[in-house]
Amino acid sequence: MGALAQHRRGGAQRRSLLKTLRVATCVLAGDVGGTKTNLAIYSVSGHGTLAVVREASFPSRDYAGLEPLVAAFLARDSERISAAAFGIAGPVIDGAVQVTNLPWHVEAQGLGRAIGCPSVRLMNDLESTAYGALFVEAENLLTLQAGQPRAGNRAVIAAGTGLGEAILFWDGTRYHPSPTEGGHADFGPRDAREDALCVYLRGRFGRVSYERVCSGLGLQHVFEFLADGCRRTVAPEVRARMQHQDPSAVIGQLGLARSCATCVEALDIFVSIYGAQAGNLALDTMSVGGLYIGGGMVTKLLPLVTAGPFMNAFRAKDPHRELLERIPVYVLLDPKTAQLGAAYAAAGLL
Repeated sequence: MGALAQHRRGGAQRRSLLKTLRVATCVLAGDVGGTKTNLAIYSVSGHGTLAVVREASFPSRDYAGLEPLVAAFLARDSERISAAAFGIAGPVIDGAVQVTNLPWHVEAQGLGRAIGCPSVRLMNDLESTAYGALFVEAENLLTLQAGQPRAGNRAVIAAGTGLGEAILFWDGTRYHPSPTEGGHADFGPRDAREDALCVYLRGRFGRVSYERVCSGLGLQHVFEFLADGCRRTVAPEVRARMQHQDPSAVIGQLGLARSCATCVEALDIFVSIYGAQAGNLALDTMSVGGLYIGGGMVTKLLPLVTAGPFMNAFRAKDPHRELLERIPVYVLLDPKTAQLGAAYAAAGLL
């Protein structure tokens, strides 16, 4: 079975999940982040299909909490919501979460009262991304390594504001998404340059996690190590841009354009570390069913991710190089994968 055909096993899970429904029903799905919150209402048919009824995006910090934001969205129309699920940036414990990068404390029961339905599920945002990966269409996947697909666990890693990781546990019949906080595991340098990077960041932060070097802010940290710790040359106009724009975006743009040597080197280090940690996750979870790369950074840096260093670092795990060469690796191209996962999780509550 080919890599994309193996990926489509999620379709069977979708049909099994929804086969008991006989009439169209509405569910609410959300992707909640520190910058914006995306909400959507989906109709769920008995044929195993979801269709967007309406959706909207909200600046998260304009609201005191998720409940008033959801109330504002639902007030625009009169759909009856039968179930809801939300992917939220933060660790979900006992149906509650303190949202990362927002002063929001969210509880499933409180959301249920705001929505007017008792069936509400809170998920970590990478957990919902992992679940959504099962249902994305093949055209929204880019194959980095076809491998030799087989039934088994899968995993997702996504660098963005932070570094998120999640598992899709295969029980022999279906997949179960499970969150992790693996992005906060200790950074493991692989060579002298990364040793020096770790020492530099330890001097600034004390403990160095993978998120310190493999995220939007992590890319900035790598650049600062090169510019300040290694005395690499940085043109004044580059420094000026970074004062007024998102530094990681500037580094990415100039590095891809190869117009700043220090930005080029920072991207090379970043992409290699990203690939190495993706390989670590694949080993940790024995993701022989496949590994998905998500997050906004991977699509912006796609020319570098597909050029070789990412997968070279992914596979450089002797004595298990051959094992990693057989694992399918995909890039998730659909920015709404987490929202899709939340929608199917909500449908599973019906």
